[in-house]
Amino acid sequence: MTRTNVALLGFGNVGRAFVRLLSEKKALLCQRHGIGFDLRAALRSAGGVLAEAGRDSLDLAGLDREGLAAHPLFRPGLGPEAVFDGLEPGVLVECMSAHPDTGEPALSVLREAMARGWHVVTASKGPLAADLCGLRRQARTKGVVFGFSGATGAALPAADVGLRSLAGADVTSVQGILNGTTNFVLTRMGEGLDYAGALSEAQRLGIAEPDPGRDVGGWDSAVKLLILSNLFFDECRKLGDVAVEGISAATASEARRAAGRGKKLKLLARADRATGRTGLRVGPEALDARHPLYGVDGAEKGVSFATDTMGVVTVVGGRSDPRGAAAAMLKDIILAYGDRKT
Repeated sequence: MTRTNVALLGFGNVGRAFVRLLSEKKALLCQRHGIGFDLRAALRSAGGVLAEAGRDSLDLAGLDREGLAAHPLFRPGLGPEAVFDGLEPGVLVECMSAHPDTGEPALSVLREAMARGWHVVTASKGPLAADLCGLRRQARTKGVVFGFSGATGAALPAADVGLRSLAGADVTSVQGILNGTTNFVLTRMGEGLDYAGALSEAQRLGIAEPDPGRDVGGWDSAVKLLILSNLFFDECRKLGDVAVEGISAATASEARRAAGRGKKLKLLARADRATGRTGLRVGPEALDARHPLYGVDGAEKGVSFATDTMGVVTVVGGRSDPRGAAAAMLKDIILAYGDRKT
């Protein structure tokens, strides 16, 4: 059985969910896929733990950030360089916060990991928005795996469908409801709540962040759209190329008027390639019942691809929480190692 070192960078909600999932799925990974992953390092901003030579895989499944800091092997200030120097290359699982314009601090770490022969799986949107083209090119040059499906909608398999299921077809447009918070708010507004009431309910249910600015402003959807567009259309566009309008100016009366006409107000992300150069836009639109994303309600997400040979292909659902993002990263690793074995 293949055994591989795993180093985790980022011990927030997604990172901890990945650690728990790796522990839960240990037997399945062995029996079904013939692979085993040894968690050898876990880092957060203040430091981290690095397994000593000959030590078994780290058992961190029950720890929070404070628990990690209290671990006997915790070293303040421990950084990625110490991990790369101390371990045989394996898989770097990266789930840090990163700026969407610069991709830092994650982007530099991903580049260094690939340069040292590590496979990389990330759930961070920032480095992909900043330099998806360069990262994919470096991965090909170094012969390493680069997985990022969790960054485009948690467990929604948007990247997988576009790259694998639609292989051989030309994708001519992508339309997506890519943010669960805004979709929930607009759904509830269509049912009669005002904007403030719908957003407050989303926060109370844990759907919206305490500071939902990037979500309701349309920027989270814009970053995801940019990543998908650059991926499927082989471009290297930047976030400034996306026209963005959020939902904070949307009114309950607009949502109710749309509902009265049999339509639903949605924050729609569009990448259209009608004129050769892809047009990128995020903004509220009233969808009628014929639209493939009309029935995507509440905190659900979905993406619809128009193609030249396969018609319109739509994918809806996928868990939109830290466990869903963690599952997407684990799936990326499994598929990558399966591909390499075949």
